[in-house]
Amino acid sequence: MILQLIAIVGVISPLKLIWLMKKIFFFSLVVVLNTKLCLAQTIKPDIIIRKMNAVRTDKAPKVDGIIEEEIWKNAVESVEFSELKPVPGRKEKPGQQTAIKILYDNSGIYVAARMNETNSDSIARELAPRDEIGNADFIGIIFDTYLDKINGNGFFVTASGSQFDAKYSTGGNEDDNWNAVWESAVKIDAKGWTAEMRIPYSALRFSGNDIQKWGVNVIRMRQKNQQQLSWNPIDPSNNGFINQSGELLGISNIKAPVRLSLSPYVSSYVNNYPYNQPGLKNTTSSFNGGMDIKYGINQSFTLDMTLVPDFGQVQSDNQVLNLSPFEVQFDENRQFFTEGTELFSKGDLFYSRRIGVNPTFLQSANLNAGEKFVKNPIESKIINATKISGRTAKGLGIGFFNAVTNRMDATIEDKNGNRRYEQTQPLTNYNILVFDQNLKNNSSVSFINTNVLRQGSAYDANVSALDFSLNDKKNIWNIQGTGKMSNINSTGTVNDETGYSYNLRFGKQSGKFVYNFMQRLTDDKFNPNDLGILFNNNFLNNSVFGEINLFKGKKVYNEFHAFIRAFYSQRFKPRAYQNLELSSGMYMQLKNLWSVNSNIEWNPEGNDFYESRNGKVFKSSEYKFAGMNVRSNRSKKYSGGVFAYFNFKDQFDGRGYNTGFYQNFRFSNKFSLGNDISYEPQINYAGWVGSVTDGLSNNQQTIFSRFNRQTVENSLDGKYSFNNKMGITITARHYWSNRTNKDFYLLNGDGRLSSITGIKNEYDRNFNSFNVDMNYTWQFAPGSELTITWKDASASEEFENLKRYNNNFNHILNSPQNNSLSFKVLYYVDYLQLIKKRKF
Repeated sequence: MILQLIAIVGVISPLKLIWLMKKIFFFSLVVVLNTKLCLAQTIKPDIIIRKMNAVRTDKAPKVDGIIEEEIWKNAVESVEFSELKPVPGRKEKPGQQTAIKILYDNSGIYVAARMNETNSDSIARELAPRDEIGNADFIGIIFDTYLDKINGNGFFVTASGSQFDAKYSTGGNEDDNWNAVWESAVKIDAKGWTAEMRIPYSALRFSGNDIQKWGVNVIRMRQKNQQQLSWNPIDPSNNGFINQSGELLGISNIKAPVRLSLSPYVSSYVNNYPYNQPGLKNTTSSFNGGMDIKYGINQSFTLDMTLVPDFGQVQSDNQVLNLSPFEVQFDENRQFFTEGTELFSKGDLFYSRRIGVNPTFLQSANLNAGEKFVKNPIESKIINATKISGRTAKGLGIGFFNAVTNRMDATIEDKNGNRRYEQTQPLTNYNILVFDQNLKNNSSVSFINTNVLRQGSAYDANVSALDFSLNDKKNIWNIQGTGKMSNINSTGTVNDETGYSYNLRFGKQSGKFVYNFMQRLTDDKFNPNDLGILFNNNFLNNSVFGEINLFKGKKVYNEFHAFIRAFYSQRFKPRAYQNLELSSGMYMQLKNLWSVNSNIEWNPEGNDFYESRNGKVFKSSEYKFAGMNVRSNRSKKYSGGVFAYFNFKDQFDGRGYNTGFYQNFRFSNKFSLGNDISYEPQINYAGWVGSVTDGLSNNQQTIFSRFNRQTVENSLDGKYSFNNKMGITITARHYWSNRTNKDFYLLNGDGRLSSITGIKNEYDRNFNSFNVDMNYTWQFAPGSELTITWKDASASEEFENLKRYNNNFNHILNSPQNNSLSFKVLYYVDYLQLIKKRKF
C-alpha cells in the first residue's frame, strides 16, 4: 500500500502540485467569502442538556466487569447515544446500542456500561500501555463536578482493559498527562462487551454542598468504523466540549475524603561511556531515593510535591542540527511538569524545560592556560518542586508552583592534576502564581505571575500577565486578549529592563464558518525567557483567518475543512516591514476512512532582522510552498501514509523538498511496529555562517553562504504488551543533517548579498544523532510500578560532509555510545487504604 501511496504523489510533479494547490486555494477562498453561507451559520440551536440519575447504594459492587449483579438492577439505565463521528447526530444502529448505569456510596462513584455489538469480531481490543488507547474500542465518562461547563475529568477504559484518564479545560483542551488511581475491569461476551469502574472521591474535586449537581457525558469509540458516540449530543460546529455535557443528578450527602497519598521510589543506575581518560571512570553507578506527595488541603485544593525527583527514565530528546538564530524548543517529558499544569499554562508564560534542563542563565567557566574541563554540567539538579492547585465552588481557580534547583559547578583540572571548581549556575528558585476566575458563558479572566530568583549577584526576573476570554450567550462570538509585562532586575552585568506585550483576538468560533482577526505586539525589551520561551521580541503582527467546516459528509467524504490565512509582520522599533504570508489548506476524510490534507503558501520578499545575528537586515527571498499528505485507514492491521512538500525561492534559484512515509504494522493485539522515514534536501539556500574582520577598517563583516543541505530522519518504534498491566516499548531514532557551503557572500547595508572571495571554508557541518529508549513497565498494584530502562545515545558533529546516509549511519554506530541501565520502583500508598488495613 505504501508503494501505491508513493505512486499517487510521485506522478504529480512539483509544478503540477502547485497548480493543484492553487485550485484548492481559490476554491477555499470562494467558499470562505460566500456571504450567504456566513450569515446562515450565525444562528445556532440551543445545546441539548439530558439528565442522568445516580442511585445511592449501601453495598459496593465488585469491580470485575460483570454487571448482571443484583445490585445493578436498582440503578437507572441511560441509553440513546448519538454519533459525533462520522455522521454527527445519527442514532445508534440496532444491535450496537450503549447503556450506562451509575451508583455511588460514601467512598466513590461506580459506573457500569454495556456496549452491544452484532458479533465479537467487531470489537477492536489491542493491548496498550496505560494512558494509550492503541487500536481498541473504549468507553469513558467525563465529570464536570462544579458544573462550570469549562473543566472536567475523564476516565476511560478500553475493550482490552487498559486505562486512560485526562483533565479537560477551556475549549475542550485535553491534558492526558493527568493521572488518578481508580479501578476498572472489562468482559467480552456474546452481546458485545461490558465495563465496570470505581472512581474514588479522592480522584475528584467537588463542592461541599449537600445536593450535588454535576455535568456528565459518556463517550464511546468503535475503532473499526472510526465511530465516536456520546450520551449527550455534541455538535462539532459548536465551540467547546465540556459545555456540551448533560447533567448528573441524585448525588447527595457525600464528603470529600482525606486525600493523602505517598509515592516513595528507589532507583539505581549503571552508566557506561568510553572516556578512556586517566581519572575518569568509564562505568559509574548511582542509587537514588525520593518521594512524591499528594495531599488534599480541602475539597477543592490539592498539594502536589516531589522531593529529590528522578527523571532519568524519561524519553530522550530528538536532537537536531539547528541552523536558525533561535533556540530549539523541546517537548517536556517529565511527568511532574506535564500533569495537572493547565492553570500554569495560562498566558503562555511557562516553559517548564527552564527548570533543571534548559536554564536561560548559564555562566561560562574560564579556563586558564593548561587547564581542561573534567566536568561541566548543563543541567541543574532539582531539589524539590511543589504545586498547589484547585478551584472553588464559585469558579475561582488558584495555582501556586515553586521549584528549587541546586547550584552547578564546573570541575577544572590543570596539567599537574590539581582541580578547582567554578560556579556556572547559582541556587535558583522558580515560582508561578495564577488566579483564574470562571465567568458566565464559558468565559474567564486570569492573572499570572512568574518569578525567578537567583542567589548572589545573578539577575532576577519577573513577568506578569492579565488574560481574558469572553463569549456571548450562544457561544458564537469570542474576544480574548492578554497583556504582559516583564522586568529584569539590574545587576553588575545586566541592566534593569521592563518590557511590554499584548495580543488581542476577535472572531466567530461556532458554526460551519469561523473566522478571527488577531493583533500581537511585543516591544524590544519584553523578555519572558527565564521561565518561558519567546524566540524573538520587537514585532507587531496582524492576521486574519477564515475556515469552513463541513462535518456532515457527502457521497465522497465524511468531513471537510478548508482555511485561508493572511499574516503581516512588522518590526516594532524602529518600525519596518518584516514579512507577509498568504496561506490556504484543506483536510478531508473520505468514506473509506482514508484522509487527505494539503497546504499552499506564498511569501513575497521580506526583511529578516534575525538571521544576521547582529540586527542587520537580510532581504529574505520570495517563497512558494505546496504540500500534500495522504493517510490510510488507521484501524487496519497495516496502515500508513505518504507526504510530499515542495518549496521554491527566487534567490539563487533555491528549492527544497520534504518527502517520506510512515507506517504501522499491528501483528497481533499484543505486538506492533511502526516506522517513519523522511528525506529533506535543500538546494541553493542562503544563510548566515559567521563574521570576519575587515583588514582595512577593522570592522566586523557579516558573512552568508549559498549552501546545500540534506536531512534524513529514520525512526522505529515497537510495542509488546504481555497484558494490560505489563509491557515493553522501544523507540530508536537516527537523525542525520549536513550543510555544504558553495559560495560565500558579504551582507551589505541594504540587506543584499555580494560575492566575496578569500573565505576559508570552515563552516561545513555534518551532524548525527542516534538514540534508543527501551522500557519494561509492570504496574504491579494501583498507582505502583516497576520500570527497567535501557538507553543508548550518541551524537557527533564534524566540519566536513561525510556524504551518503549509509556512511553517516555507520559513523554514528561506531562513535562512542553512552549506555545507561536503570531500575526504578515506585509504590503508591493511599492513606485511607492504609487506615482500613490497620483496622483489620
